[in-house]
Amino acid sequence: MRLLVIEDNRNIVANLFEYFEARGHVLDAAPDGVTGLHLASTQAYDAVVLDWMLPGLAGPEVIRRLREDHGRDTPVIMLTARDELPDKIAGFRAGADDYLTKPFALPELEVRLEALAARAGGRGRKRVLEVADLRLDLATLEATRAGKHLHLFPAGRKLLEVLMQASPAAVTRERLEHALWGDEPPDGDMLRSHVYELRRSVDAPFEAKLIHTLPRVGYRIAAPSEGEDAGAVDA
Repeated sequence: MRLLVIEDNRNIVANLFEYFEARGHVLDAAPDGVTGLHLASTQAYDAVVLDWMLPGLAGPEVIRRLREDHGRDTPVIMLTARDELPDKIAGFRAGADDYLTKPFALPELEVRLEALAARAGGRGRKRVLEVADLRLDLATLEATRAGKHLHLFPAGRKLLEVLMQASPAAVTRERLEHALWGDEPPDGDMLRSHVYELRRSVDAPFEAKLIHTLPRVGYRIAAPSEGEDAGAVDA
């Protein structure tokens, strides 16, 4: 699953990332309601985990605007300490699909999210990304090329998804770094290391290379002829 976590408690976010990424899921995070609404309305997610009390925009208002202003029906689970019945009713009336109170068990959250994503059944989003003979199933997170399974670490899978979503356009280094680390990228050129590992899985076993480097810009995934047309080079 690809999940968006809209939560301002860094410890909770860290625990969610550690648990879900270890199980092969892909996560984005937003520390406030405004950023969360922007991501939820412009990106494709299987489900959104949403806190109630958020800086900028409260959780119920995030759902309301997501549904009414942006027409998005992405499943949303409220994850909040507000456990009174009137709060739950207000959350559901705002458009939440499920409601889980803190403290919570991570396995329970996972099965609830899986149920929401399964019921959504891919409404309004492309479930399989394809570039040439490369395929990434957003439901199962399985990547294949020429029918062969590709082994990817969570960071590589995240990069692959971002690049394939944008294909054949280029993706800047800054955008890729933000996708992996948010606003706090690590020191050194860790992105280059992750792209190198991604190339080992996606390109090394095959004659045609799909991942192209655009010097001083970033990277792109495209069929060889498209990459050459854009002046991309491999590095």
